[in-house]
Amino acid sequence: MYRKIERETLTVEETGVLLGIGRNQAYEAIKNGSIPSIRFGRRIVVPRAQLTQMLRSAVEDNDDKDPASLE
Repeated sequence: MYRKIERETLTVEETGVLLGIGRNQAYEAIKNGSIPSIRFGRRIVVPRAQLTQMLRSAVEDNDDKDPASLE
């Protein structure tokens, strides 16, 4: 039987969909370093593990803030 292989990377478009942002915003976030990426020639991919870690860190940082300071 064949096992489905889970890819370790996402395309920029897939990353945008996952984050709820547009393709151009995803490319801009990669360009400014907000989203981790790897370049293979002209192709850019986003490492799934690094993206997940980045999102978890962002959530933890927000959880540590005083709710009154978010208003």
